Amino acid sequence: MIFYAKSGMINDSIEVFEQIRNCGLMPHLQACTVLLNSLVKERLTDTVWKIFKKMVKLGVVPNIHLYNVLVHACSKSGDPEKAEKLLNEMEEKGVFPDLFTYNTLISVYCKKGMHYEALSVQDRMERSGIAPDIVTYNSLIHGFCREGRMREATRLFREIKGVVTANHVTYTTLIDGYCRMNDIDEALRLREVMESRGFSPGVVTYNSILRKLCEDGRIREANLLLTEMSGKKIEPDNITCNTLINAYSKIGDMVSAVKVKRKMIESGLKLDMYSQKALIHGFCKVLELDNAKDELFTMLEKGLSPGYSTYSWLVDGFYNQNKQDEIAKLPEEFEKRGLCPDVALYRGLIRRICKLEKVNYAKVLFDLMEKKGLMGDSVIYTTMAYAYWRTGKVTEASALFDVMYNRRLMVNLKLYKSLSASYAGDNDVLRFFWSYEQK
Repeated sequence: MIFYAKSGMINDSIEVFEQIRNCGLMPHLQACTVLLNSLVKERLTDTVWKIFKKMVKLGVVPNIHLYNVLVHACSKSGDPEKAEKLLNEMEEKGVFPDLFTYNTLISVYCKKGMHYEALSVQDRMERSGIAPDIVTYNSLIHGFCREGRMREATRLFREIKGVVTANHVTYTTLIDGYCRMNDIDEALRLREVMESRGFSPGVVTYNSILRKLCEDGRIREANLLLTEMSGKKIEPDNITCNTLINAYSKIGDMVSAVKVKRKMIESGLKLDMYSQKALIHGFCKVLELDNAKDELFTMLEKGLSPGYSTYSWLVDGFYNQNKQDEIAKLPEEFEKRGLCPDVALYRGLIRRICKLEKVNYAKVLFDLMEKKGLMGDSVIYTTMAYAYWRTGKVTEASALFDVMYNRRLMVNLKLYKSLSASYAGDNDVLRFFWSYEQK
């Protein structure tokens, strides 16, 4: 059991456990702990509880190490209630929680934004004679920073002095918190304090500051920060590159964005959905639509889903160049590239065209979709019906709703919210749905 579990061969380890169980034998406590821990590492928390129940039936009595694995499982699944029950069960059975138990429980509460409960656990551990360490404080500080509660985070940071020593994680967490609360000056000041205490900022620290500088449009300072990283031999990661690509794309500096993309590929990093979408947005912004399409096809070939916003940028780009006919050619280009134009493509294009109140052109795409043997979904029908209704073509809108009814396509709350978001500020959306609900 232990060998298989430590080797990552979890199914084999479970099989050995089942053979032991079928023979009516009780597995060794250490073997049980190792098996459950390997399942937790793989986030197979449901399996953890199933196996644990079987272990208890065989007579296995959990010790502090096994309980800590179970509390860790609660952390992985984000279940503070179950973790609290385990803690009570431990105390009832005379198994005293240790520092790891309390720290894990505090971390669970902090991740859920349950700060009062997290502080209560800290008080509970101190009353039981266990002193908080830097991991305890880092979890609490991280929880407050995530919620933007910098006053409480700073109070805890001051409390650390004289108790434990703040580390690299402490400073990085606070810097990120200040960046998220738009206090870049305090973040930069804290970075200086961090370095004066002998802690060198890593890529995570730099990413937080870089993100905020780019958000504020301070590209020159962001570039200086990059030069500093390079001088310190700190390699940029995906987040660094995505931040820069997004920043350059927003201001239409596609030369710089493409340079970052090339460096990213050269250093062995992979472009993800965020970098690809940022590039598409940037190219559409500067009306380099061929480049935008190339990025779109690359994205699809990787199995990534572009989403509505990506297709919207392309539609807007073609309309800005008065090249509406190019939109209808997109499905054909998909096929030439060996890609299958699906409903998601037509949905994205039709939604945006209807938003631009070009419903006749949306009908061209709709007909093209049906000729390909694809059936529209609720989003497509509702979007087109609303576009017709807004332009006074009530008959056409009604006909589409009739088709929806015959095909049993539903207008649910999610669809209503989606349409309301697309036409923010338009008070007619509710009246539109209501008028056809009464039919």
